[in-house]
Amino acid sequence: MQQAATETMQDRVMRKCRESVTIKEKFFETHADLIAELCPEMGKRFVEGHRLFLFGNGGSACDALHVAVEFLHPIMEKRRPFPAIALTTDLATITAIGNDQAFSLVFSDQLRLLGREGDMALGISTSGKSANVIRAFQQAKDMGMLTIAFTGKDGGRLPEITDYCFTVPTFSIHRIQETHTTLLHIVWDLVHVALGEEDVI
Repeated sequence: MQQAATETMQDRVMRKCRESVTIKEKFFETHADLIAELCPEMGKRFVEGHRLFLFGNGGSACDALHVAVEFLHPIMEKRRPFPAIALTTDLATITAIGNDQAFSLVFSDQLRLLGREGDMALGISTSGKSANVIRAFQQAKDMGMLTIAFTGKDGGRLPEITDYCFTVPTFSIHRIQETHTTLLHIVWDLVHVALGEEDVI
């Protein structure tokens, strides 16, 4: 308490920055091998004509949109685009399913109709306990899709029901989301590098 009372705003800025860096370093040291395994697999599936579906709630819905636009419209001109569809954008469909059936089905029902075997499902949940994300992964597995989770804390149920699960082991939602943003940029970049494009980032 004494330390917090004597901290300046500048001290707080640097403390939070160091915390974010430390968590990211530990996360990527733990998951580097898994990321290196995932990216070529995603690249292969894109080349084969498969698509990436993305979903999450709240801030994770925004992260799903972020992943989608990175693949659909690469920031670098020489990088090829790939089909990525965020299931968080169609408000009419989401509210219809939520109203007529259940909010827990808003992503799984879309996947059931739009997805096909060999496609990829990337769900984001900072807790790993979002019912609609869990349902979507169960649907994706039943359809023979590759399942990828970005999560945090202890991962909830996601480590046991997904092919690739990237868990940021902290209870800070902000630190989890910051690490997810770095992860999505690295995955996007290395999918292209795995396909023989120049590593310039």
